[in-house]
Amino acid sequence: MADAPVARSAIAPAPPEVVVDGWAVSGRRSTAALTLTDSTPLAKIAVKAAVDGATADSLGVAFGRSAREDWGLGPGGDVLIVGSGPGEWLVLAPPAQGTAVTERLQEAATRTGELVTVIDVTHGRALVRLTGERAPDLLAKECGVDLGDEMFPDGAALRSAVSRVATDIIRDDRGALNGSRSYLLHCERSSGQYLFDSLLDAGGEFEVEVDGFMPPDVPPE
Repeated sequence: MADAPVARSAIAPAPPEVVVDGWAVSGRRSTAALTLTDSTPLAKIAVKAAVDGATADSLGVAFGRSAREDWGLGPGGDVLIVGSGPGEWLVLAPPAQGTAVTERLQEAATRTGELVTVIDVTHGRALVRLTGERAPDLLAKECGVDLGDEMFPDGAALRSAVSRVATDIIRDDRGALNGSRSYLLHCERSSGQYLFDSLLDAGGEFEVEVDGFMPPDVPPE
């Protein structure tokens, strides 16, 4: 029997390489105070609809904000809904749940009768997670936006340039072993490796380390 196909991120996994939910990922485990993780295996669904329509109301997340919801996808299977632009949303879900989430969003859009676009962009985008209390200091070297607590609290989202790459930045704090402050950085697949390497380079003075991907995208408590 032929081996099952394995999906690959644009970001090369740091050794050892393992397969998680059909994705080749890094199996490295770090307890550093500041970590960088390739979270590309998370399903990514892009939604476009009227700013003030029924779809916007059902998603319930305003532009510049994000929220987690339990869509019954199993343990740790909540989704993160991000208001990534006026009339634009990004829905992040566990690996291998892209089809289920896309179908749910499409069915909801059909019921509204609105013109809504729902596209699974999982394999066309890259996603990295930067976690640790020094994360804003690292990002300050690569981004011109103030990402500290007062200006950018947990649940905030914006689109800006990070390392000269157009990036969605989402504050998504986690109860993790290496600190709860956490940022998701979402960009085009072709820029993923460059963004990842740039953050590693900029984070040298803060002793950032690569941490492998573990669903549901949170290290063990």
